[in-house]
Amino acid sequence: MADSIFDKMNSIKRRLFTAFVVLIVLVIVGSLGFYLLGLFYMPTVKPGVTWSFLDCLYMMMITVTTTGYGEVLAEMSDPVIRVYTTIMLVFGLVVYVHIVSSMTTFFVEGAFSRINQRRKMLKKINELRNHVIVCGLGSEGVHIVKELMVTKWPLVVVEINKDIVVEQAEELKQYGEVLYIVGDALDEKTLQAAGIERAYGLMSALPADKDNLFVTITARQMNGSLRIVSKAIDLRTSERMKIAGADSVVSTSFIGGMRMASEMIRPQVVDFIDIMLRDKSKNLRLEELTISTGSKLGGTPLGDAGIATEGELLVLAIKNPHDGSYLYGPSSDFRLETGLILVVMGEPNAVAALRKRVSGMTIAE
Repeated sequence: MADSIFDKMNSIKRRLFTAFVVLIVLVIVGSLGFYLLGLFYMPTVKPGVTWSFLDCLYMMMITVTTTGYGEVLAEMSDPVIRVYTTIMLVFGLVVYVHIVSSMTTFFVEGAFSRINQRRKMLKKINELRNHVIVCGLGSEGVHIVKELMVTKWPLVVVEINKDIVVEQAEELKQYGEVLYIVGDALDEKTLQAAGIERAYGLMSALPADKDNLFVTITARQMNGSLRIVSKAIDLRTSERMKIAGADSVVSTSFIGGMRMASEMIRPQVVDFIDIMLRDKSKNLRLEELTISTGSKLGGTPLGDAGIATEGELLVLAIKNPHDGSYLYGPSSDFRLETGLILVVMGEPNAVAALRKRVSGMTIAE
C-alpha cells in the first residue's frame, strides 16, 4: 500500500515539474517571438514601432496566465500579431490548466492518500495483541525494529520526529510495513495509542537516560505485566531503571566495549555470530519459547512434538523456570511440560511458526 502511494505521489510531482518547465520554456520562446516580430516584422508595416524585450516578456506573461491587463505592446492590431498572440494564448492556456490540475491532484489526492493510509495503519495498531512497542527510532531503535521484523514479531514504533519515522519506514519496507505512532513516548496518551494495555513488551531506546527512566515508570504503571527493556548510557542509571520497573537494562557503552574486546580476543566466535545474524543465505536466530497452558505440546515427548517439521530448528536447551536449571541438548524422549522454556536456534520464519504453536502468540505477516 505504502509503495503505491509513494509511487503515485512521485508521478504527480514529476508531472507538476514537467508542466512548470514547459511553462518557463513557453514564456521564453513566446517572449522571444514577440521581440523578433517587433524587431523585423513591425518596421515593415508600422515604421517607427519598436518593442523592448521586457515589454515582450510582460506581454507573454499576461497572455499565458490569461490575466487580461490589455495589450501593452503598441500597434498589436495587425492580423499577423493577432494570430501569433492567439496561438500563444492557446498554448499558455493548455499549460496553465495542466499545472492547476496537477497542483490540485497533488494537494487533494496527496492529503487524501495520507489520511487514508494513516487511518488503515491506526486500525492495524488497534487490532494488535502481544506486540512490542519500540520507543525511539534513533541509532539503536532502527536496529531493534529491523531485528523484530526479521523474526516476525508484531510491533509499533513510537517516534516524536515524523520525518525520521517516515524515512526509516521507507528504508525498512523490504522487511514489511512499519506501524508507527508519531508522538512523545513520555505522554501516556501516546503509549495508549500504541496499545500498551495489550502489548507483550516495551523497549525504550530514547537518547537520554532520564527519558528512558520516565518511560519505564509510566509504562510499568500502565501495564504491570509488561516486559520492559530499557537503554542506558550511564551504567549507574541501570539499577534505578530496574527499581523503576524495567525487567532488563542494556548499556550501549558497555555492550560496545565488550564487543570491541571480543573482536580482539575471540574474533572467530564474533564472526560466527555475525554470519548467523547477517548472512541472508544462513539467516539463523536464537530464541526462547515458553510452553503456554493452552499449548498441545504439554506432556508430549520432545521427539513427538514435531518441532523439526517447522523447518531447520534445533532445540539447544530447556530451562526449568522453577529452579532456574538448564538441560542442554535434551534427548528425544524428554517430556515437555507447561511452563518450560525452550532455547532454540533456527530460521526466523520457522522460529516464528513454532512460537505461535508453543506460546500461542501472534506473528507479524
